[in-house]
Amino acid sequence: MKKTGLFGGTFDPVHIGHLLMARAALEQMGLDRVIFIPSCVPPHKKMPTLFSAQDRLRMIRSAIAGIPEFEVSDFEIRKGGKSYSIDTARHFRSIAPGDEKLFFIVGGDAINQLDNWRDIGQLKELCSFVSVNRPGYPRGEAKLQYHAVTMNGIEMSSTEIRKRILGRKSIRFLVPDSVLRYILKNDLIEI
Repeated sequence: MKKTGLFGGTFDPVHIGHLLMARAALEQMGLDRVIFIPSCVPPHKKMPTLFSAQDRLRMIRSAIAGIPEFEVSDFEIRKGGKSYSIDTARHFRSIAPGDEKLFFIVGGDAINQLDNWRDIGQLKELCSFVSVNRPGYPRGEAKLQYHAVTMNGIEMSSTEIRKRILGRKSIRFLVPDSVLRYILKNDLIEI
C-alpha cells in the first residue's frame, strides 16, 4: 500500500524548516512521497502573499529538485480562489489508487485549529493527520486524532523570513540556496 503525504501551505517563501518537516514526516511515518501543495489564496491569512503563486510554485520546484520522494502540485493554484484543504483532499483521493493512504501534514501550531477547518468531518474520512512539532508552538489538546512526528530542528517561520526580506536583511541559510538564487535572479526582493 502506497502512503502519500499532502503538505499544503502558503510557502511564502518555502524555507529549510518546510523541508525538514517534510523529511521528518516522510521518515517517521514511512511515507513513499510528500507532495508540496502551494495555496492560491490562503483562506486564513489576512495579508496578501509577498510572492506570487507562480513564484512560490517555482521556488518549491527549485528547492526540491533532485529529491525523488518530494513532489510539487499546482492543483490549488490552477483551481484558483481560496484554497481549502477539503478540496485538495477530495482531488487527491479522486486520482489516487483505492488502496493509497493519504496523510495530511500540518505544523504543530495548526493541529489545534483543525476543528475550525471547512468540512473537517469529511476531511478526516479522506486522510489521516500528521502533526509535526514546531519549536515554540506546543501541540496542546487537539480534539481529533493525529500522528505525532517529532522534528529536531530550528525555530523558523515564513513570517520571520518575510520580515527579514522587508527589512532588507539576508535570508541566506534560512531558505535553500536555489530559492535565494531564484529570488535574486528574478529581482523579487532587494537584499
